[in-house]
Amino acid sequence: MNDLKKWKILKSKMVLDHLWCQVRQDEIELPNGKIIDDYFVSIKPDVAMVLPITSNKEIIFVRQYRHAVGEFFLELPAGNFDPTKESAEVAAIRELTEETGYIPQEFRKIGILYDKPSKDTNQIHLFLAENVSKFGEQQLDITEELEVVFISIESVVDKIAQGEISVAGTVAAIFLGLNFLTC
Repeated sequence: MNDLKKWKILKSKMVLDHLWCQVRQDEIELPNGKIIDDYFVSIKPDVAMVLPITSNKEIIFVRQYRHAVGEFFLELPAGNFDPTKESAEVAAIRELTEETGYIPQEFRKIGILYDKPSKDTNQIHLFLAENVSKFGEQQLDITEELEVVFISIESVVDKIAQGEISVAGTVAAIFLGLNFLTC
């Protein structure tokens, strides 16, 4: 397996450079010598995601509409951030309080995941927030309309199996986070 080699970038150019969407076109040479001149990469910001758990052993989710798919989804509180301007920890707590109105008593990083490394550049920074409590009201962005939903830890795996919770990052964070619980 040590014979695996990285692809070589021969040329690279931004083909879409918008505030909300950036796409780079690479011309690459594969290890076998084949040239691909139209490999597209989506430049995405990092994401901070929180698995918030109340003292009653409930996980706090947000239900929201996702336009690309045209459906509503149950997800963990999360949001984009720029690591040159704030840490993943600060972004995660900010997103938790903005989206739910809750703050954690205990908070720790549990991992970093890649969502789609074949085409996307971003990382998902995962945090576990235990003994969260109501702090204030939601402070939503203009594009957000979120419903806060509480699901018991005991029933969350069934909700995943039934397809009620189906966003990949959320599912991964739940399974990873449950291994770190102290409550």
